Amino acid sequence: METLDLSVIDWSRAQFALTAMDHWIFVPLTLSLGFIMAIMETIYYRTGKAEWKTMTKFWMRLFATNFALGVAGGLILEFQFGTNWSNYSWLVGDIFGAPLAIEGIMAFFLESTFFVVMFFGWNKVGKRFHLAATWLTWFGATLSALWILVANAWMQYPTGTAFNVDTVRSEMTDFWAVLFSPMAMSKFFHTVTSSWIVGSAFVIGVCAWYLLKKRNIEFAHKSIKIAAVFGLAGILLAMFTGDSSAYQVAQKQPMKLAAMEGLYNGHNGEGLVAVGILNPSKKVYNDSTDAFLFKITIPKTLSYLSYRDFNAFVPGVKDILDGGYLETKADGQAVKPITTDEKIVFGQMAQSALQNFKKAQRDKNDSLMTVNKAVFAATSPYYGYGFVKDKKQLIPNVALTFYSFRFMIIFGGFFLLYFIFLLIIRRKIENMKWLQYIAMWSIPLAYLTSFSGWIVAEVGRQPWAIQDLLPTFAAVSKVPVGSIQTTFAIFVVIFIILFIAMVGVMTNEIRKGPEHIK
Repeated sequence: METLDLSVIDWSRAQFALTAMDHWIFVPLTLSLGFIMAIMETIYYRTGKAEWKTMTKFWMRLFATNFALGVAGGLILEFQFGTNWSNYSWLVGDIFGAPLAIEGIMAFFLESTFFVVMFFGWNKVGKRFHLAATWLTWFGATLSALWILVANAWMQYPTGTAFNVDTVRSEMTDFWAVLFSPMAMSKFFHTVTSSWIVGSAFVIGVCAWYLLKKRNIEFAHKSIKIAAVFGLAGILLAMFTGDSSAYQVAQKQPMKLAAMEGLYNGHNGEGLVAVGILNPSKKVYNDSTDAFLFKITIPKTLSYLSYRDFNAFVPGVKDILDGGYLETKADGQAVKPITTDEKIVFGQMAQSALQNFKKAQRDKNDSLMTVNKAVFAATSPYYGYGFVKDKKQLIPNVALTFYSFRFMIIFGGFFLLYFIFLLIIRRKIENMKWLQYIAMWSIPLAYLTSFSGWIVAEVGRQPWAIQDLLPTFAAVSKVPVGSIQTTFAIFVVIFIILFIAMVGVMTNEIRKGPEHIK
């Protein structure tokens, strides 16, 4: 594979980021609002009170709008693997395609089938079957997220696979290792539970508008109570799963952790930066310029969160690139990792051995095939480093990763206090106009908090499309940059129209209120 000019790489990344961010507008609300309305319908099923049926149907209308428009963005996203990332698809399509295929065949089929029953079947099926359809719609959406996140987690930590020198492709060797990798499980549970915060903030914000307008008061109070409990459960679980996710990052992606903390020079007993301002004058990773203009740290916390040891050494950017430190393994052993320069040499050896193997195969030279296959097997863990020309390419955008992580943590704390406060004051929110405005503005804030988490996950792992196996600049398709720019512009227009349509339809439903539900 040969690298392309930066404009093709940058525009391909921008287009994929645009599509992914548009799709993510819809996903968290699907995962969370589906659960909330299933709870409401369960209460209706058990009590028989018509008001709970009305509440369920009202939120179901908003869910349906969000679900329908979200499907469009997801389909475009998957097509881009073939159009913009053909080298990536060729190399790992046998692995990456499996969870996506399962998601489409099993999870999305389940979700879509029962969505139809849920939305149109109120007067056509029994109460018990309809309740089951509602729960299965939510379950299908969550199952769909599982397979997509398994695919994403494999990119962050490729496991259960092996490189086949005969086909020049990575192939899956252990499906269960891919599915149940610690990275996949941590990412799945953290993503789903953090999505619950978005749905809870959405429901509370809509109900706050009703309270502000002094209409649908009882409907608003009951919806807020359910959403606040659900949101509190979501933030508590997200904190727990976030700790697990960060631990996996420390073990599998130390460069991402270093970027999250703005850490250039590691130390034993490293503290966690609670608040900090990065020094924009820090241009070179190994110079003497202080990385921060200002920071407040929690002593030794980063070492403990990363290695479950308050005195463990946490490597910084310089340590990871230049080596010379002892790495703490999960079993407590300390080993000296090889330097990035050595990884690059091994990567070049792996690529050279692969090329020589293919040449020997064409020449039917069995002895050379055996030798080069052995060399490749020994150096293949560093295959992706063979594409790297300068080790500084392996440093992600530290500022964007650092500030996005702080934004996620700070406003995650805000939502913890927010949901607790709502449960304490209960119906008093009706007389707190200031809190009603905060609740409405919390809707976009919840989305921004969710987006910031994904920025940390995806920007922090750059330049890797697949960790250690394939850098982004070697994964793109060889297409004219003008074509990418044209489709980028088209997508911008389409996504803006879809977003305006979603907001318009939802706003219209909210203004009409639950009283128009039959």
